[in-house]
Amino acid sequence: MKKLLLFALFMASTVASAWAVTDGVTYEPVNGISIKNMWIQDRAHTPDVWSNQPYCNTSARTAVMKDGYIYIARSNANTVIQGTDTLSQSVIYKVNAANGELVKELALTLDGNIYGGATLSSNTVGMDNFGHLYMAPFSSNLATTQPVYLVDKETGELTLIDELDKGDALQRCDYIDVMGDITREEAECNIMTVGASSEYIYRWHADQGSDFEGGFDGDPYLAILDFYPETVTQWGYAPVVKMVLNDEEDYSAELFYVDGFSSSPILYDVTGTMVDNFEEVDPAFWPMDVGANGVCEFHLEGRNFIVFVAAQYTGVDETTMVNKACQVYICELGEGMTLGGMQRYWMVPDELGAVSDGGTRVQSMNVEYGTDAEGNEEITLFIFKCYNGMAVYKIGTNVGGEDPNPGVKGDVNGDGEVNIADVNAVIDLILTGRVSASGDVNGDGEVNIADINSIIDIILN
Repeated sequence: MKKLLLFALFMASTVASAWAVTDGVTYEPVNGISIKNMWIQDRAHTPDVWSNQPYCNTSARTAVMKDGYIYIARSNANTVIQGTDTLSQSVIYKVNAANGELVKELALTLDGNIYGGATLSSNTVGMDNFGHLYMAPFSSNLATTQPVYLVDKETGELTLIDELDKGDALQRCDYIDVMGDITREEAECNIMTVGASSEYIYRWHADQGSDFEGGFDGDPYLAILDFYPETVTQWGYAPVVKMVLNDEEDYSAELFYVDGFSSSPILYDVTGTMVDNFEEVDPAFWPMDVGANGVCEFHLEGRNFIVFVAAQYTGVDETTMVNKACQVYICELGEGMTLGGMQRYWMVPDELGAVSDGGTRVQSMNVEYGTDAEGNEEITLFIFKCYNGMAVYKIGTNVGGEDPNPGVKGDVNGDGEVNIADVNAVIDLILTGRVSASGDVNGDGEVNIADINSIIDIILN
């Protein structure tokens, strides 16, 4: 009877599910701060599950986490028949940030009509500082404007925020960044993007209650003259910009990073002056390859941190000489928030995957601030790499390396229950050759078929 049930459970595991496992890595605390993986869903740890998700697609390029949900934008995901017309519709997938479960698909509409059809029609999805979800398409080197839309988080209805004038410097722009209130109802707003394979950056500013205008003394673009290394004279493919939050109520974004494929992240001010770069950074902290772009900052316990891409599909961790793919470095910035004095804390995860996404170049990452049950400061870090995977981590002084639900034997995926999803989780651990404390249900130090039988016993009894 048990063999028949086991066979049925194995067959059920071939059906796509939304659970995720942990990365199985215990990270050593650094300077009193610890990190642990809450869950991961990717090609390295849950390949069968990940490959069956609708957001495992090269057109699902960016993602953001906010208020308990993850939003993943995919251009032209659906084909819709409307009368005699066949239309393509873009979507945003809404995912539970607690466990990686797909909650709903937001099919995008604009003015009551299907939105999509154009190339990379939903290339950027993000969240402003006031919890407004925004979306933007890429704009070509022939486009005179950069459209930006507000997204209804329940219906997918779009509202055009503005078609931002690019001025006389028409360059391809892939990804945007927003700081402040994109609706301008509660605060000012700044929007930035970068011209691919060019020296141009774009910035638009609006005071609270006002319209957008050029953010460089009235001009929408600025030519950058200083790069690092000095041999670089322009940004590479699909560059990204990330504005720096001065404090919790200052959205002027006078400083910003640009990560441009052909260089490491560089910090600039609004005059285009290079403020900081990787010249004084220990080579061991450099990206192992510059194939992907992405950077963000956060503060914790009075310390300032930077997160940036360690490697895309190939790279070697100099401390372990192990090949790595699609990870990020987490480092504490040096005195005066300098890059040169940074201290490396961790590289996470051990791997997301190493499959080409067709050249999207970007790796999404963002943080949320919170506190643990005892009131200690705690950071939630989200990372996403198109076509390879995503993961959520907790960082803080009271964060341990234990599994999320150590008191529930058989709860491999950490959702507080023991059911078929946990069988699937163990199967995936077996297939990928990984070991985790939660997956070792029978406590013999291994993860194998015996642990599946133990979970079945728990379910039956």
